[in-house]
Amino acid sequence: MKVTNIPFMAMRKIVAAFSIALILISLGSLATKGLQFGLDFTGGTLIEVVYQEAPVLDDVRDLLAQNGYSDVVVQNFGSPTDVVVRMANAYTATLGDEVLSTLQNNGSNQVTLQRSEFVGAQVGEELREQGGLGMLLALAIVMIYVAVRFQFKFSVASVAALIHDVIITLGFFSLFEVEFDLTVLAALLAVVGYSLNDTIVVCDRIRENFRIMRDTTPYDLVNDSINQTLDRTLITSMTTLFVLVVLFFLGGEPIHNFSMALLVGIIIGTYSSIFVAANLLLAMDVKREDLIPAPKEELEDDLP
Repeated sequence: MKVTNIPFMAMRKIVAAFSIALILISLGSLATKGLQFGLDFTGGTLIEVVYQEAPVLDDVRDLLAQNGYSDVVVQNFGSPTDVVVRMANAYTATLGDEVLSTLQNNGSNQVTLQRSEFVGAQVGEELREQGGLGMLLALAIVMIYVAVRFQFKFSVASVAALIHDVIITLGFFSLFEVEFDLTVLAALLAVVGYSLNDTIVVCDRIRENFRIMRDTTPYDLVNDSINQTLDRTLITSMTTLFVLVVLFFLGGEPIHNFSMALLVGIIIGTYSSIFVAANLLLAMDVKREDLIPAPKEELEDDLP
């Protein structure tokens, strides 16, 4: 039952301009700045050390830079005393000990080496290619499923909304130079599934309303369908966002970027399920005959 009467489709031109602007900004940032790929993709060395007392991260960065370690990322890992050093330096068996020695010579704050790991560039390249192919394959499967389950126009609208969500989420990571690693890629795939679920709910209601609301124009029918599913969409999104906000602030460094990607993706996905897919359906002139074929006229038998 419809409990709201918000004229969503009356805002469709403004929303379309807003979405196009976000996509252009995202594509521009991706073209000029690219993504800040993590060691999973680029290859390099990860060194984890534990301090007796929490260090000042800027001091650690400056110390490493002064000793010739360039392209270094220094972050806390789980606790203020646990520090991860990510660097593009080629891995050697003694690199971890060399970095540890540099940090130990800084002062009285005792520091111990926890681990030193290497990710090869070739492995990173393969992961990047396979991740991109996985994303394309997921979108292709979604398009085929929706075309079979609903209709081709619904398929195009649904996949376009998913591409819209992925591009804007990637653009956010590029624009704000947030590290993109395998956990973020996993979050993107989760966003595709989440956004598709919301979009399918709206599409299913539109299809059902085409069967029962025979005297309603497609414009009003689409708007009514969004209002009918609005409570479900917002409740699902808000409860998911509550969990992600907790993970973002309290989950620690290992899932920080993962929760950030989901936060951005679900906000954009909720927006696209309300506005983008339905807007595209109207732009493609969706009508009752697309889902319910007109009955064939019976041929009259010739009288003898």
